[in-house]
Amino acid sequence: MTPTIYHLAGPPASGKRTVGLALSTLTGAALLDNHLFNDAVFKPYGADGWRPVSDEVRALATEVWALGLRAAALAPADVDQIFTAYYTNDPRGAEAAARIPALARTRRAQYVPVWLSCAPTELSRRVTQPERQVRAKMRDPARLTALLTGGGLLPPPPGALQLDTTALSPDEAAQRIIRFAQSSRQGA
Repeated sequence: MTPTIYHLAGPPASGKRTVGLALSTLTGAALLDNHLFNDAVFKPYGADGWRPVSDEVRALATEVWALGLRAAALAPADVDQIFTAYYTNDPRGAEAAARIPALARTRRAQYVPVWLSCAPTELSRRVTQPERQVRAKMRDPARLTALLTGGGLLPPPPGALQLDTTALSPDEAAQRIIRFAQSSRQGA
């Protein structure tokens, strides 16, 4: 049995976790979204989605990610995984993004890269939604704009599925991801 690792990347509020939940429901894959790891240190720090998180706390989150990835590498072959994250378009973002295909190689898993995008006006609307506070997600539209202007988004790797979630439902996005994974598997 070959496991599958889905890798959903996109800016804050693009629907990574929401699409990941729909994908998990349809496939049974374990959803390991970025806040599962980040919130282990963001919450004790007092992150509320408005105040910036210090570099020292972000470094701690990187340590938690490393532990989570070590555990993910030990998963049995019948466990599929979904990872979500936002990556800046710089060497740090590229290094962080490279951890997931490396994990797929370690697990001898099918790697399914999916890069999400969304119209800036929709991102600004979504980022203010109250449910984002539960997971210490960014909620300030001005910080979001500054982040995307300053850090941008790491370009998708070659062969990645690119989905615009501006008007795409999470269920339809998940179904497209499944079809993409199936066609990739058949083409391999």
